Amino acid sequence: MENNSLVTVLTVSLIHEIHIARTLLASRGIKSYIFDENIATSIGTAFVEGYKLEVNSADLERAKKILNEINSEDN
Repeated sequence: MENNSLVTVLTVSLIHEIHIARTLLASRGIKSYIFDENIATSIGTAFVEGYKLEVNSADLERAKKILNEINSEDN
């Protein structure tokens, strides 16, 4: 049986960064989910340690590779 639990692929402090990453992964066919976005909206960002982007565990390595490629291009 395949394990498709959600795992964190990225944690950032700025909400726009998480949306950019999510859009990038979606363009490559990887579904992702943002966690802690609603908490920050309702109680403020001071109480959130970062926004988390999660993917299915089966997609983790591919998602990391995609995000690392983009980070390499930015540097």
